[in-house]
Amino acid sequence: MSDSATIPPADPSDMIALHNVFREALDAAPGFVGSVHPDDTERTEVVGDYYSNVLELLRSHHNGEDVLLTPRLVERCPERAEEIRRIAGQHEPVEGMLEAAAALVPPWRTDPTAERAGELTGALANLRSGLVPHLAEEEEALLPLAVQYMNAAEWGEFPAHGLQHFQGDKVWLILGLIQEQLTPDQVAEMEAHMPPPVVEFWTGAGRAMFVEFIGRLRG
Repeated sequence: MSDSATIPPADPSDMIALHNVFREALDAAPGFVGSVHPDDTERTEVVGDYYSNVLELLRSHHNGEDVLLTPRLVERCPERAEEIRRIAGQHEPVEGMLEAAAALVPPWRTDPTAERAGELTGALANLRSGLVPHLAEEEEALLPLAVQYMNAAEWGEFPAHGLQHFQGDKVWLILGLIQEQLTPDQVAEMEAHMPPPVVEFWTGAGRAMFVEFIGRLRG
């Protein structure tokens, strides 16, 4: 931990909020994908954009944990190292499920037949079956360790790292989905750790783009 005793401990409640983005997206997959008629190009693009970006967010999120969370907890809490590594090791099989689902989004967008919709919803359900228990175990076992062994400054590295490694095409969608799950104080903390150009874009145009998009997705 930092040698500065004045820095408060990490508050990992924002990670639970992020996990809820994934839970909600995967729970909604049968309804969202199933709502698309093969000749509805606009609806196909909206739902496809949503899942392409959420799946990329999950990839970026796990990368952040691998770099910023797991090594620190292993080093600072060696008596729990085996458990920490075991839970972090669940990323590998989940990554395979993630890649399988992500690979099915583009062909479904090109030709959203019932057969391809079934393949995509099946892959997303498979991802859900692997991911949701992992998220629960992580929240139960690892996040309390983060409070004990990490400080707020270290935890604040996650938003910038996530933005840096996110390779989707709608960062404003991701910011909006995450902020929906946060308290106003958590939103302020999140934006305090975001690069100024990103904050300027989000508060200028990005938030309105999110509201318009999410209205079409859920409408």
